[in-house]
Amino acid sequence: VQLQASGGGLVQAGGSLRLSCAASGRAFSSFNMGWFRQSPGKEREFVAAINWSGGSTYYTDSVKGRFTISRDNFKNTVYLQMNSLKPEDTAVYSCAAKRSASDYTRAREYNYWGQGTLVTVSS
Repeated sequence: VQLQASGGGLVQAGGSLRLSCAASGRAFSSFNMGWFRQSPGKEREFVAAINWSGGSTYYTDSVKGRFTISRDNFKNTVYLQMNSLKPEDTAVYSCAAKRSASDYTRAREYNYWGQGTLVTVSS
């Protein structure tokens, strides 16, 4: 499966953005999906994940209550709605797909990665 992330940009603190990750190829609905981010000088960080059906979601503590992950299996797309953005959310955000239904927070568990989209939050 090939993944294409989009929706990044420059936003003021407190603002919102919605990232999209479009998947090509068949069987998108069988993949569990995740969003990760990486800031300069920092390691890649898990942000959010959603299982194949959309029935289960997972978030890192720092984004709980502000970010929402969702998916539309008919459109082969996963979304990350980001509200109340903070300067510390500034990073390159990447989407990823995995077959297994465990260890959602570990980047090494993901089989496919899309290119990143840059999110910059100004103070």
